[in-house]
Amino acid sequence: MARAIVLRQLTNSAKTRRQLADKLAERNVPQQVAETVLDRFEELKLIDDAEFARAWVRSRSQTRSLARSALRRELQDKGVAPELVEEALLQVNDDSERAAAAELVRRKLRPGSLLSDRAERDKLLRRLVSMLARKGYSPGLAFAVASQELEERLVEERRDAQL
Repeated sequence: MARAIVLRQLTNSAKTRRQLADKLAERNVPQQVAETVLDRFEELKLIDDAEFARAWVRSRSQTRSLARSALRRELQDKGVAPELVEEALLQVNDDSERAAAAELVRRKLRPGSLLSDRAERDKLLRRLVSMLARKGYSPGLAFAVASQELEERLVEERRDAQL
């Protein structure tokens, strides 16, 4: 029964050992049986928390543009060991994190935003910084990237208005 539960869970998507242990506990599988089954699945490389963490970081940093702190929190919530989390996060460096934040800001900037109006620009800056913070970016990085992107857009709009 425990084997079938684990196989069913892994059919849907990769899972960490802790996620599978929690699922077995929910189904009232005795802990000793659960440990034996999970150990066997690890031996067969069907459960691999290190590979799970690497794939999670690759996927979530690309598709959701999450910062390292958000990725770290998600992996910790899934029960990945801290050393495996840190190893997986090495895939995301400062430059790629900054580039992802800038791309997010550019996607959120709508054409026709009233950037020449100081109050509107400040309101937009607060919203952009908040959006980046929700994605796990540090306040300093969020503010710097949003400010820079807004400034570049404002310069571009002024140049276009002169033409």
